[in-house]
Amino acid sequence: MDGVLVGQVRRFNRTVTQRIGVLTDTYLARGRSLGQCRVLWEVGPEGIEVRALRARLDLDSGYLSRLLRALETEGLVVVEADDDDARVRRIRLTPAGVTERAELDRRSDELAASILTPLDGRQRDRLVAAMAEVERLLLASMVEVTATEPTHADARHCLRAYAEELNSRFAAGFDLTRAQPADLTPPAGLLLVARLHAAPVGCGALVFKGDRVAEIKRLWVSTSVRGLGLGRRLLTELETTATDHGVRLLRLDTNSALPEATALYRSAGYQEVDRFNDDPYPELFFAKQLG
Repeated sequence: MDGVLVGQVRRFNRTVTQRIGVLTDTYLARGRSLGQCRVLWEVGPEGIEVRALRARLDLDSGYLSRLLRALETEGLVVVEADDDDARVRRIRLTPAGVTERAELDRRSDELAASILTPLDGRQRDRLVAAMAEVERLLLASMVEVTATEPTHADARHCLRAYAEELNSRFAAGFDLTRAQPADLTPPAGLLLVARLHAAPVGCGALVFKGDRVAEIKRLWVSTSVRGLGLGRRLLTELETTATDHGVRLLRLDTNSALPEATALYRSAGYQEVDRFNDDPYPELFFAKQLG
């Protein structure tokens, strides 16, 4: 990694942590750490499952347990078994917790205003726009892409969502029984699943055809993370994986009802070719030489 880029990221981190006041023992002068305040805020008025909170904040289970114990000791939260499933632990705010969360909101607004107040209108707009861009890029950097068995729950979720979206966008619909083809398990193929905060948000598959030829299938990105460049990242990782498997010709197909997919493939160097299968759904066919 470029040392200059790494150095800039570290300087940014130092500036931000100092400006938002997380270097002190307490956050927002409330007598508790930033971690405790964030957990209290994330629990929210509706409550949350412990495992969902751990995934959302990417926290170690032991550390989260210590944070929750501290908040319980203060009388701000209660951790109890879920009404529908006793194996699931759920967190809820006490009345004192609701009051404290509201105070955290008020003080957080004051902190945000104190950052904006010294700036003129143009500077404020620039800062807020830059923050929005940084947030998108940081989210993109938190997405993990791994090979996953197509029978895994996360894989089934993605493949089902892929089929449901095609069914809603294709004029004649899409056969939902085709959501999970049987050839996505090695050595016939493989499936990549993208996850953000442990939740599945995208997928893409390879099917190996022999003679150093493979096809890309089931490339899908959740609407919740579109705009983060995840579609291109999945495409690139599929190309890299195909190359590692000795593939020299990569093919794919799509439908004119998916113009964003067509634009992605063209921008990634795929060239339009003649039809190479008898699938009734695709209308456009592409190929790309690897290596």
